[in-house]
Amino acid sequence: MRVLVVEDEPLLAEAIRDGLRLEAIAADIAGDGDTALELLSVNAYDLAVLDRDIPGPSGDEVAQRIVASGTGMPILMLTAADRLDDLASGFELGADDYLTKPFALRELVLRLRALDRRRAHNRPPVHEIAGLRLDPFRREVYRDGRYVALTRKQFAVLEILVAAEGGVISAEQLLERAWDENADPFTNAVRITVSALRKRLGEPWLIATVPGVGYRIDTPSDGAGGGDRG
Repeated sequence: MRVLVVEDEPLLAEAIRDGLRLEAIAADIAGDGDTALELLSVNAYDLAVLDRDIPGPSGDEVAQRIVASGTGMPILMLTAADRLDDLASGFELGADDYLTKPFALRELVLRLRALDRRRAHNRPPVHEIAGLRLDPFRREVYRDGRYVALTRKQFAVLEILVAAEGGVISAEQLLERAWDENADPFTNAVRITVSALRKRLGEPWLIATVPGVGYRIDTPSDGAGGGDRG
């Protein structure tokens, strides 16, 4: 299990990280909202432990971004406030569990493992196509047995293309499903992301461009390298 711990008190954050590691739980630390969002964009986490009161984007804002991403990542919120209104607002934001400070590390570990088991029961199926293996639950991608490290956005785009099973997905559809509602419809973000994703996956190219239509995954029946690279 890999956990992101968002906590701005350095000593507490380090104590949580060290304690989780003793329980065979890998943990990364973010001391503010901006660092948390950056780590979430480049790493795959099973769970997030969020302090609500942090510098930069608040824990509430980070929670909203996690929920909006559609990954289904469970969120455990940490806070010094234990009023019912505070608990209610946290759950309304998408928190799956709540722990008030001070707390026992053992209780945190038990709650994290319970959330991880609950997540495992709703595990989505692994997709395999054209030598590509995409595991939505673990947020992992393999090509011909080789692990491929992807950013969150690259993974989201690939997941959509793989689910289409060789069907063509337009740039507009990718923008609508992998970006948020504030995305500029005239942006070249889709083209740039697909280009970077294609390079991450390596040759022979798996993602084909269908001129004037969109993108698709090349399946064996399509022939290697079908379509343009643009």
